Amino acid sequence: MNKPLAFRMRPTRIDQIIGQKHLIGPGKIIQRMVDAKMLSSMILYGPPGIGKTSIASAIAGSTQYAFRMLNAATDSKKDLQIVAEEAKMSGSVILLLDEVHRLDKPKQDFLLPHLESGRIILIGATTENPYISISPAIRSRAQIFELKPLSIEDIKLALDFALENKEKGLGKYHVLITDSALLHLSRATNGDLRSSLNGLELAVKSTKPDDNGIIQITLDIVEECLQRKALTHDKDGDAHYDVISALQKSVRGSDVNASLHYLGRLIEAGDLPIIARRLMVIAYEDIGLANPSAAQRTVTAIQASERLGFPEARIPLATAVIDLCLSPKSNSSIVAIDAALQDIRSGKSGDVPNHLRDSHYKGAKELDRGVRYEYPHSYPEAWVKQQYLPDKLKKASYYHPNHTGKYEDALARQYDKINQKK
Repeated sequence: MNKPLAFRMRPTRIDQIIGQKHLIGPGKIIQRMVDAKMLSSMILYGPPGIGKTSIASAIAGSTQYAFRMLNAATDSKKDLQIVAEEAKMSGSVILLLDEVHRLDKPKQDFLLPHLESGRIILIGATTENPYISISPAIRSRAQIFELKPLSIEDIKLALDFALENKEKGLGKYHVLITDSALLHLSRATNGDLRSSLNGLELAVKSTKPDDNGIIQITLDIVEECLQRKALTHDKDGDAHYDVISALQKSVRGSDVNASLHYLGRLIEAGDLPIIARRLMVIAYEDIGLANPSAAQRTVTAIQASERLGFPEARIPLATAVIDLCLSPKSNSSIVAIDAALQDIRSGKSGDVPNHLRDSHYKGAKELDRGVRYEYPHSYPEAWVKQQYLPDKLKKASYYHPNHTGKYEDALARQYDKINQKK
């Protein structure tokens, strides 16, 4: 039985890894560990299909260590014992342990001394947050690295390479793929390269060549293979971003039906990460201080949708959109921070006043650091008049409340009260 394309295209050297530039590349931590041959156990976490297994395989290939793969949920303690015996004979073994968050205590207790000795270099892979789901004993013996979803450009690069590679990829086939089909393959899987590669392979192998022996891959074929519709057939995918923009503007304009329509189009395209990011932006940019609890509910709805996945994720997402749409609106937070940033970027900053400077070191008093600072909690209502802004900006005013919701209305009253005292 032929192995899937995603398996065959797995990199064998660290310099073949696509994406994850924050960890792999000149001067980056995993690259430095490999170059120095100073490997330590690590936990890689992030969404499926973004390179956890590939990184482990590439590390092993680049360092010439033996490489074994097990699953913490399905493989037994005996399987771990076999790896440990091999490590005793060969010196060190890199063990990729998938679903490491499901490692039970007997397996954990067996592994710990081998991790301490360095015989087994554990690379744990998980989609769960390791700070919550992995035991402290394992965490303390491993470095934790978060992997990011691959960009559309990263996935396009990998797909192009797979189409050209005659040894492990699809280079022996005469494939002509349209720009819109390649874009959809790169975008519809939400950064999951494994799904994109397997979708490409299915498209190529299930499509009959034409009279000239060419396999023509169109957008319709890719949609069928991925079982995800493209938002539009436009070449550059501009309409994808138009729909995202329309969703935010419809929520901002309190049009529930339009908001649900554009949400539905994004759901149909399977763009859960895009939806999640956009709803959080809306919650804080457009609703903001008018209704902070709506922002909290939105984050909760997003967490639920990410756990559920589609199709059930549509329910908490719709709940959040309706909630945001009908909520009072305020953009005072974004206006305030942008005004502050504008001053900073235009050179209006100035020195921090001496009485606010750090005074927790020897000699600070002689430098007049923190000497005349008044501690607000020592005064009635925890407030005392003193200057906080630099001299150049001491009269600057960035925050201007909107009176569209009860919460910000209360903040505005407190803000006015403080300003009157000043």
